[in-house]
Amino acid sequence: MKPTLITGATGFIGWHVARHLLDQGAGVRVLARDAKRVKDLDGVEIVLGDLRDAASLKRAVEGCGVVYHVAADYRLWSKDPAELYESNIEGTRNLLNVSRVAGIERFVYTSTVGCIGIPDHGVGDESTPVGLYEMAGAYKRSKFLAEQEALRFAREGFPVIIVNPTAPVGDHDVKPTPTGRIILDFLKGNMPAYVDTGLNLVDVRDTARGHLLACEHGTPGERYILGSENLTLAQIFQKLAELSGVPAPKHQIPYVVAYAAGVASTALAHLTGWEPRAPLDGVRMARKKMFVTPVKAVKELGFSAAPVEGALRRAVDWFRARGYCNN
Repeated sequence: MKPTLITGATGFIGWHVARHLLDQGAGVRVLARDAKRVKDLDGVEIVLGDLRDAASLKRAVEGCGVVYHVAADYRLWSKDPAELYESNIEGTRNLLNVSRVAGIERFVYTSTVGCIGIPDHGVGDESTPVGLYEMAGAYKRSKFLAEQEALRFAREGFPVIIVNPTAPVGDHDVKPTPTGRIILDFLKGNMPAYVDTGLNLVDVRDTARGHLLACEHGTPGERYILGSENLTLAQIFQKLAELSGVPAPKHQIPYVVAYAAGVASTALAHLTGWEPRAPLDGVRMARKKMFVTPVKAVKELGFSAAPVEGALRRAVDWFRARGYCNN
């Protein structure tokens, strides 16, 4: 059996995709810049490389049947935004090129719910119109353009299936992701107030399983939202309060106040080089509730997702057990 290549196995979703494949007995090869960062994945084959290094990608895909391209530079702030474009757009194009030449049979590209259009005061799906002008910040713009590259390869006949995960939560959020950082800041008591926004949360294990379903049942050139529950930020904090015993913030602040804080925080970050507490791009994203429906993935892939309480509990327990917070 040909091995399956996964990029991003040192990250959150990618680790869970690798874990699911290993549990099914599949041969798994992972691309990593540093072998020491590949943890708790006994049995994988490690190929050292970088998305910006086409020669290393050629070695990684050699002999593989399927590629899951999960890796991305997922930051809401960077002192040098060009880094995000290099990894997310050029890196994706590099991997698509070498995969097509190598005759890869199925290529699953991990996009983001940020590339899904959201109607005003409504719920978005894969058919909602959206354009680059709606993408706030370098991360969303780079992922949108990378998704366009994947769609272009699909139009040219390469079997690319695209998944658009919502905000995943659960265990093994090592870095953590921006969503995991919200949970961690809550546990640390660093959330004195909140804005009126909302996210679609999903158990990261369901997200990983959705990747495998997309590979098996997805139609090349199609996008599939992998999500579960649409929740306001206030509802998320209430669930976390019930699970953790940490009080939820009681005060909602106007968007204009949050925006001003984002401007100040991001300006300070550019001066110091330290990551801002409130990235301006993140505040801009919060202007609209990211409410979507996974009905297409449910119908076409057989996707299903559990309520998120279990995943939130695992996230809380995992962060606490590993010393990310003291309470």
